Amino acid sequence: MNFENLDVWKRSARLSAEIYKSTNELKDFGFRDQLTRSGLSVPSNIAEGVSRESYKEKSRFIDIARSSLAETRTQIYIGLEIGYLEREKALYWISETKELGAMLTGLKQQFDNRS
Repeated sequence: MNFENLDVWKRSARLSAEIYKSTNELKDFGFRDQLTRSGLSVPSNIAEGVSRESYKEKSRFIDIARSSLAETRTQIYIGLEIGYLEREKALYWISETKELGAMLTGLKQQFDNRS
């Protein structure tokens, strides 16, 4: 399985890039850094997990990616609440993180069923 062929990896990498571009001008470095790091962690852990040998390891990294995705969504909610993020964009990102979460759960179940 090649991570670059996975829709969940492609979409999460695109989301991460969008977050970077959209928060580039944000003056609150701490918030921006935390949001971009958690967003970047999602496709990175998918890639690392899928590249592992054992299904148990694959599953563990997908679980980490899901956790990072939940962290990202939390920060998006907060960024929306405090006026750091545009409403329409933030709501789209929240929807996207929910869909990605479901995709990651499905991928994790595939690995869990093989281990």
